[in-house]
This record gives sequence, structure tokens and C-alpha cells, in this order.
Amino acid sequence: MPTGERIIKANGVELCAESFGDPADPALLLIHGAGHSMLAWDEEFAGRLAAGGLRVIRYDGRDAGRSTTSPPGAPAHGLADLVADAAALLDALGIPAAHVLGMSQGAAVAQLLALDHPGRVTSLTLASATPGGPGHHQPDLPEPAPELADLLAGGPAEPDWSDRDAVVDYLVEAERPFAARSRPFDRAGMRAAARRVADRAADIAAQLTNPFMIDAGGPWRGRLGRITAPTLVFHGTEDPLFPPGHGRALAAEIPGARFVLLDGTGHEVFPRHCWDAVVPALLRHTRP
Repeated sequence: MPTGERIIKANGVELCAESFGDPADPALLLIHGAGHSMLAWDEEFAGRLAAGGLRVIRYDGRDAGRSTTSPPGAPAHGLADLVADAAALLDALGIPAAHVLGMSQGAAVAQLLALDHPGRVTSLTLASATPGGPGHHQPDLPEPAPELADLLAGGPAEPDWSDRDAVVDYLVEAERPFAARSRPFDRAGMRAAARRVADRAADIAAQLTNPFMIDAGGPWRGRLGRITAPTLVFHGTEDPLFPPGHGRALAAEIPGARFVLLDGTGHEVFPRHCWDAVVPALLRHTRP
């Protein structure tokens, strides 16, 4: 069962975090992607991992959920600050080292956490990721799917952020292009999730704009060979943003990393249909 959300002061900001499982169990820190909040990590998914013997911690990064926000369009931080936040959150929780799982932009944070704070990362799991981080030009890797070209060039028109229904519609349609095409798009489920996200966010406009504007810093792909944490890389077979070649390249550059393809999965946070593959693999990966 979750222990309840709490606001934690870390690295000069306030981060909202929630834990699942026994505090005495090894910690697993979940780092969500851009535009998401801790709610991206389904409570039942976290519960399954906790039942397997992990203390699962999900949290809102800056500009997400109930954590510190900057004015929309003017983020006051870069990717390096998100890395420092993660380390400081572990400090505030009294956790010397944790297993770390990051998705998309969260996987970029996780890579840098493993590189810059190696003693804090017991094991590393990366999902829907690219080597070196989003925003770095890597001509040897596959381009995003053509259907994302217009979206990546400018994105859909922003809604009236004060109109809850418009924001919910925007959230749903923002996920659709990244979902696997081989499965029906769960619009009803997405709408239910979008309502929770919209109602919980301190500033939904900041959450859906600022993470895509932050400075990623210099490329670090050339440093990936220095990662010493045991690493597991998950990647969807239908990821349109980072086609599977990105995940394969990432795993190839981290010594000893294991690569796992998830059938029928796009650029998504572990859809329910793949939990029976992901959860056992994660539990095996995080056991001593």
C-alpha cells in the first residue's frame, strides 16, 4: 500500500513523493518523462513491484504534479538540475543508494545519475530511451516516424489552460501519436487518467510546456561506457519517437547491459499488457 504523498525539500526545491512497500526493503526510484508526473507510474504497477520486495518511490519532477513550478514557458532549471534533484531526494529520504528506473527524459536523468553519482545507483533500468539524451543530434540512429514530423516541429495548438475539459482532451490527444498502432487506443482509460493528472497539477501549463524547453547540456553518449551499475534496457517494438535502434545502441554502449524488446508497445510508460514481462524482469534485475 502507498504511504501517502509528502512534500520533500531537496536541492532548494519542493518535490512531491510517494512510497510503496516496506521502508526496510531496497529502494527503487521511478523517474517519469517530460510532460508527465508521478501518476505516469500506475499505482498497481508500483504495488506489484512492492509485493516483490522493493520500496518503490515515485515523485513529481520540477514543473510536474505538486512539485515546484516555474512560469509556463520559462523553466528555471536544466537537465543537470533534475539529476541533482534525484540525488538530493534520496538524501532527504535517508537512502544511500537505490535501484533507478527512468523513462524517456527520465531515462536521460537516470543515465546522468549513474554517471555523475555512481555510488547512488545500485542498478539502472532505462525505458523508451536514447543514448545521450533527447535533443542531441545522433545521425547514426533512426529518425522518428514520419507521422511525428509535424508534431515535433510545432506540436498541437495549446488549449485554454483554464478550461479543464480542453486540457483533458489535449492530454489524451498528446499521448495518441506515441502509442503502439497494433493495439486499440484506450481513449476512455486515457481520459480517466488525464482527468487525474489535470486535477492534481499545481500548474498544468508548466507541466506540459517547460519540460520540453530545458537545456539538456552537452552530449554524454561517449561517457556511457563508464556506467558501472548493472543495466537493463526496455524498448517498445513500435516506439515512433525513438525507434528500437536507439534502445539497442544504448544497451550496446553500457557494459554488460541487457536489452529487452516489448512487443506491441510504443513510446509509452509500460502499458498494462506488458506488465507480466516487465515486472518479473525488473524484480530479477534488482535482486542482489
